[in-house]
Amino acid sequence: MYQSIDFKGYDLSNEREEIVPIGSLNHLSTKYESLDYEVIENELYREEEQKKGYRYVVQKDFSRWMTFFWIGVTVAFIGIIIFVSIEIGTTFKFNMIKKYFDDCTEKDCIVKPYLVALVLNLIPSLIGSCLIVYVEPMAKGSGIPAVKCFLNGIKVPRLIRLKTLAVKVIGVITVALGGLWGGKEGPMIHAGSIVAAGISQGKSTTFNKDLGALNFFREDHEKRDFVSGGAAAGIAAAFGAPVGGLLFSLEEGASFWNQALTWRIFFGSMISMFTLHSVLSAYHGHPGDLTYKGLLNFGNFDDLSYHILDIPIFVLMGIIGGLTGALFCHLNLQLFKFRKRYVNKNWKKVLEVLIVCLTTVTISFLLILFNTDCKKLGLDPTDHPIQFGCNDGEFNAMAALWFQLLEGTVRSLFHDTPDVFNTTTIIYFGIFAYFITLWTYGVHFSGGVLIPGLCTGAAWGRLVGRTIFHFFPNTNIGIYSLIGAASQLGGITRMTISLTIILVEATGSITFGLPLMICLMTAKWVGDFFSESIYDTQIELSGMPLLAWDPPPLSSNIYADNLMTHPVITFKTKESVGNIVKTLKKYSHNGFPVIEYVQNYELDEGKTKCYLRGLILRSQLIVLLENKVFDGPLTNYWDSITMETFREDYPRYSSIEDIELLQNDLKLTIDLSRFMNPSPYIVQHTMSLPRIFKLFRAMGLRHIVVVNDSNEVAGIVTRKDLARYKVIRHMGKISVTELKFSSKME
Repeated sequence: MYQSIDFKGYDLSNEREEIVPIGSLNHLSTKYESLDYEVIENELYREEEQKKGYRYVVQKDFSRWMTFFWIGVTVAFIGIIIFVSIEIGTTFKFNMIKKYFDDCTEKDCIVKPYLVALVLNLIPSLIGSCLIVYVEPMAKGSGIPAVKCFLNGIKVPRLIRLKTLAVKVIGVITVALGGLWGGKEGPMIHAGSIVAAGISQGKSTTFNKDLGALNFFREDHEKRDFVSGGAAAGIAAAFGAPVGGLLFSLEEGASFWNQALTWRIFFGSMISMFTLHSVLSAYHGHPGDLTYKGLLNFGNFDDLSYHILDIPIFVLMGIIGGLTGALFCHLNLQLFKFRKRYVNKNWKKVLEVLIVCLTTVTISFLLILFNTDCKKLGLDPTDHPIQFGCNDGEFNAMAALWFQLLEGTVRSLFHDTPDVFNTTTIIYFGIFAYFITLWTYGVHFSGGVLIPGLCTGAAWGRLVGRTIFHFFPNTNIGIYSLIGAASQLGGITRMTISLTIILVEATGSITFGLPLMICLMTAKWVGDFFSESIYDTQIELSGMPLLAWDPPPLSSNIYADNLMTHPVITFKTKESVGNIVKTLKKYSHNGFPVIEYVQNYELDEGKTKCYLRGLILRSQLIVLLENKVFDGPLTNYWDSITMETFREDYPRYSSIEDIELLQNDLKLTIDLSRFMNPSPYIVQHTMSLPRIFKLFRAMGLRHIVVVNDSNEVAGIVTRKDLARYKVIRHMGKISVTELKFSSKME
């Protein structure tokens, strides 16, 4: 048997270790809990609601807006710290490399700049990878899949901790300084989510500091909304795209949405963007100029005109992006399996990052050495032109692609001048960029795939543009670079609406929205034909029970009594403290139906029946035990226990093992009727899977109690009971399979 935290199975053993098959897409992990989005309308809640007035409603609404304001400001300043640190560090690094390159008059002295570049890249790469491996592994990668799962209702351990934020920010800086192929735009989404989760609670559990403010936001459903806004603010700061951030949060993140939340998230995103723009404008000597671009600047696209005959070409490029994106996801899955089997020690994980860094530097120097592409100064799309192998007044075009930030490389490839790069330069760069991105994504560092994906697509998109330019000399090559970049990233991530708007806002041209949407939709359809997106693949590999938007098709023949877990561990309305403690120590579940035994003399010859009276959570029981809310001659807790008592420990409640009780306490009882949820969501055992799924998904539930025809508790349905029915779409075929649960072994 297996053990579930709160989802599946009640015959459990806590002394077992979870074994998830390496690289399996058909297993659900049992270590993840659900978030409690449902409002518990017990007696304490109703008493608190009766004391509130319209002043409270206005105050809470005003606090929401101010919280989103400070989320936007804080996320912007985190972006500023990252931007300034990277700019200072990379300027020093590239100037050092340029100095040693320019001192070289013969090709045999390339060893010296190579060693300098190697050292300057390896040191920050080592620091960043050690932080990820030894300090906070949750800061690895972009964090987008984990944030997506959190917004779906899954409690991801250590995802929104302050330590995770610190490691994330430092890690992003070291990735850029180390020359690794990872973007800072994805991690900005994760950073924004952490900031939002922290500010909205008005306290820090890391520093054990409670400001005593915003107590009414200390609930999972409130925190969820703020995290959605934080993720959008991260996109707005990174791309200078507040609308794109809003749509990204809707498309890729949030599972629950409403109109008021839309306005607040857009407000926070605008504050984030303009705060970052204004500060960076002052930093660059243009105070008061609010039009300074965000962390990512694609440059100006003055001429983005296109003809109707270009549409088939854009569709073809979307197909190429979908195919290469699906291949990327498949190969990255194989790399994941390899890493799980062989890169399974901490020192190996750090070593892999160093090997990736070494390989990247070596490949860049080999390409510069063996591919001479010299252009006249003045065309150079870089701030650090390198003359190596070229005459006076010229720069090495291949070096211009490698020795600048990835954002600068993308901007260079978007350059509309056709003669900036030779065809062979673009071919070599594009091939190696694809495979370096493939290898790098998944190593232990803080970096995303957004900018590397754009960079790879811009390379082969520029090749398409050069081909068309050969026949039509008036062609703007930069347009095809942009379409290639969008197609490649769309094929990897399957983003459509949000990526369209992000690129429209980043390029400043609304007229190019249609071609971007065409290529992105095509890339998504082609990619989905072969595989899941890179984010969904990562979620499936982790075994997180993510609920899709819609229930599985053709599943109406599956009913609640097929889904539910039974028998169910229950408590009576008046339960002994000893039995509660024993149950909480034996089982790890988070929801327990509360029942009442009633003897019915009219039916079944006086048979005793157990009727459902409510549902109580593990966290509530922990708080009750901590505060010794017991029934007894010397106890009087009715005036001291309020809703604030339950909010004080949120979100990290004590463990049952940490609660100290006297032997006499175990003999007392607790009246659960005052604290339980007296109106939990209940379904009949004959309800179909689609109806249960829609109810569970729309209301953000954690438990649904299943009752029989006599209103007796028959079972309980949780997230994993629904998530285990997975829809598989591959090569035009659709099927529904029942996932397995991760096994346990002694």
